[in-house]
Amino acid sequence: MKKAIIFVHDKRAGILSENITGGYEFIYDDNYEGELVSLTMPFNTKTYLYAKFPPFFEGLLPEGIMLEGLLKIGKIDKNDFFAQLIATGNDLVGAVTVKEWKDE
Repeated sequence: MKKAIIFVHDKRAGILSENITGGYEFIYDDNYEGELVSLTMPFNTKTYLYAKFPPFFEGLLPEGIMLEGLLKIGKIDKNDFFAQLIATGNDLVGAVTVKEWKDE
């Protein structure tokens, strides 16, 4: 299962992960008090479950020639949106950055 730490303006906001059923979940950190990750993910819900890759995060991914270059250089499958997000996580448009979760 892949996991990533999601930051907003360099403040850790929560964890995005694949689950065992092939879906995804985002969980806000208990102590996070910054801006929303997305307007579609307000604080009134701590955990968001998705059957497929979350649309907000998919919208952050590169397209066109930038995507083709990423897939070729990173040897990433074009359908592996999570790997694409992690690979581009430090260079996303907007306030959100993504770092791969590393078990310590």
